[in-house]
Amino acid sequence: MDDALPRHRWILGGLRADRAALAAAPELPAALLPPVDAHRNLRGPFTAAGTLARALVSDALRRDPATVRRYDIELLSVAPELSTILPNSRETLTSMAIPAERTRFYARLRTRRISHGLVEFLHTCLPEGEPRTLVVENVDRAEHTDLEFLAALVRRTDPARLRIVLCSAGDALPDEQLLAELRAHTEPVTAVAADPDPAQPADAWAYVASDCTSDVPAQRSAYAALDASARAALHDRRAAELAALDEQSLRLGAIPYHLEHGGDPAGAGVKALYAAQDYCVCIGFYEATVDYGRRGLALVDPRESEAQWWATALELGLALSILSRTHEAMALYDEARLVSTRPAVHMAAAYSTAMLYTRHNEPEERDERKAKSWLNSAIATASLLEDRSERAFQSAFYKNGKALVEVNLGDLNEAVRLVDECVASLDELLAPDEHRLHRSVLKNNRARVYSALGRLDEALADYAVVIEQDPNHAEHYLERGNILRRLGRPAEAAADYRRAIELSPPFPEIYYNRGDLLLGEGDTEGALADFSYVLELEPDFVDAYVNRAGIHLEAGDLAAAEQDARAGLRTDPDNPYLHAVLGQVQAEREEYRAARESFDRAVAADPDMVTALSGRATVAYQTGNLPAALADLTHAVELEPDDPALRYNRAFVYQDTGRWDEALADLGAASALAPEDEDITSALEACRRKAASAR
Repeated sequence: MDDALPRHRWILGGLRADRAALAAAPELPAALLPPVDAHRNLRGPFTAAGTLARALVSDALRRDPATVRRYDIELLSVAPELSTILPNSRETLTSMAIPAERTRFYARLRTRRISHGLVEFLHTCLPEGEPRTLVVENVDRAEHTDLEFLAALVRRTDPARLRIVLCSAGDALPDEQLLAELRAHTEPVTAVAADPDPAQPADAWAYVASDCTSDVPAQRSAYAALDASARAALHDRRAAELAALDEQSLRLGAIPYHLEHGGDPAGAGVKALYAAQDYCVCIGFYEATVDYGRRGLALVDPRESEAQWWATALELGLALSILSRTHEAMALYDEARLVSTRPAVHMAAAYSTAMLYTRHNEPEERDERKAKSWLNSAIATASLLEDRSERAFQSAFYKNGKALVEVNLGDLNEAVRLVDECVASLDELLAPDEHRLHRSVLKNNRARVYSALGRLDEALADYAVVIEQDPNHAEHYLERGNILRRLGRPAEAAADYRRAIELSPPFPEIYYNRGDLLLGEGDTEGALADFSYVLELEPDFVDAYVNRAGIHLEAGDLAAAEQDARAGLRTDPDNPYLHAVLGQVQAEREEYRAARESFDRAVAADPDMVTALSGRATVAYQTGNLPAALADLTHAVELEPDDPALRYNRAFVYQDTGRWDEALADLGAASALAPEDEDITSALEACRRKAASAR
């Protein structure tokens, strides 16, 4: 990297005042905003991102309301207070479900998608031609969502346009991805702590009023010197002040923090923590859900408040499962079975345990038989429920889980039967407006099974229903677009992908699928744009490297093809497609030894990869190794006997070894497969003449 180019900065060490002095360096561009504090104590998830949103949205609405509305999901997710001036135009059944009817939760990667949308929104707020600086403090104390956001911001932001200055007390950040981005894109600057100001007042309230984020030594010492009751009183006072502001994001950060350290931690503290946990599990902030859950369970005795303990544990277990922390989740469900005799607890714990065995565990730890046995236990308990509607809902919910097990066991027809039974039961026993989300989920799941069975028209019929019921759920359009593509209806598939893009924060898979569709339709420019955007969002998206490298190779841009191949191989060192691309690049440059090694690695990873076999055969032919060329081409022809190019190439190897009958047979077959190919016709005529003279 050119040292003359501007870089973002990472100021570490010292106290906040010391870092602030360095962040105000005169060579930095003018500040976009006052320094932003990322400390999780303030507003919990997306503390820094939410502060940016609240500071920028009003002006952005006046300047360009359409752009702001395009990012309403992201902005309202991180700064829910903005709902007074920015309505959510894309509500879904998932976002609107009441707690008792939640049966679908957001994907684990939702927060990453939100982060990318926020980065793009921030870029739209920058003045043209006027570089700015953004300072973010307390990065080492930020919540997971802000760490994710800052990693994307540092990587995707041009420092010549917006210089990011991140400040932390040390270099021990709790996120490897952010650390990697800081090492790659920032200039580290060390702050040295100045001697404490002896005139600094020893004010315990100032420390608490900072939501315990202040690093002023005198304030921290004064707070530590108080007795427990005096500290608790200050926390209660601060919680009351913040509650009066009536801002949702404060209920995710400072308010529960102060109440759990206040005079009633097991009462008001637990209540505030559970409210924050419940909000976050619904919106897909799973790391925060775990944090609140652990803090809440530390304050609840299941012998005294079993209902609160289980409500907290159930959401904690769900979040742990989604985060692939399955051993922790299993321990929690085992503890629930140990401490409770309530049927509802055992029923829900049985289902949750089954989901570990069939969905969330690492593949080597999955066990469909155990999953099925736990689901049978949940179904049996549900059948004993007295309330008819509740019995119908719970039975359908658990049978839907059992259908997933049948899918994983390979019995797709049994899965369809189970879902059909669930749909019919709920339609019969529930009012039309009851459990709308789960009824939509059932039809969505049935559509997926139909798709796997090849019953595509029935799948489309189910998607038509769920899209009518839940028109803002982006994944429905993505999945239907995939089916339409399989049916050879590319224009309709493209329309569904476009709608999915409109309804979701930046979602790499949608762009990848659309790019793949465009590539198949011959729109290489559109495909290249989509694959490039995928890689801007997710630099480790290997399939996008494969396809983009192929486009570059086809266009003759060997340098770009090689760059993409090597970038993808850093993530997936054994990827056969990328090794094959690299081999083709090297063969074009007549670097035959390197090309042979690349093709060898491709074939080692996938012995039946025709592209690699054909490429390696070409290298062997060019270097005079005719037996190797013939062996690879013969294998390739066995795999794709109707490929005229393979037979055409093998015919030349046969000619060079004097095997005229085989050469004529291959060229005759190639000519029949591609009768309008003049090269094949000419080669066949020439081969006939040579064969005749050789005889």
